[in-house]
Amino acid sequence: MRIEEVVKQQNFKNPQQKAWINLVYTYNQLTDQVNQAFKKFDITSQQYNVLRILRGRKGEPALCGEVKEVMLAKNPDVTRLSDRLIKKGLIERSVNEQNRREVQLTITKEGLELLDEIDPELDKQNQFLKNLSDSEAEQLSNLMDKLRS
Repeated sequence: MRIEEVVKQQNFKNPQQKAWINLVYTYNQLTDQVNQAFKKFDITSQQYNVLRILRGRKGEPALCGEVKEVMLAKNPDVTRLSDRLIKKGLIERSVNEQNRREVQLTITKEGLELLDEIDPELDKQNQFLKNLSDSEAEQLSNLMDKLRS
């Protein structure tokens, strides 16, 4: 459905305003869908983000600062997020023996298993991307990169 129909507005100040409204609307729609998927697993999108990052480390610990640096949604309190994941048994925290000020995070077996359960659900949520060809998806990514630069 075209953005004009969704927001019931035919005229925009300029194409950039139309694109901005379209981006915000689409972001909110996608976020709502993904958050519904996460509710089934009793985690938040930020918690999933931490688990996803730690899975990518392939068993190697990550410093809290490193996790924060690559999070999709920048969350200022990685400690609080990690506390909740530790309580759920999904990650572990340790202190770097060489530098005791550095706190390291590692995903647990349970965390990896949860991600294995979540992945098919997210694949279902991402079916909307099938509306784009590979070249269109690449073009969309390139345009978003351009917006951020």
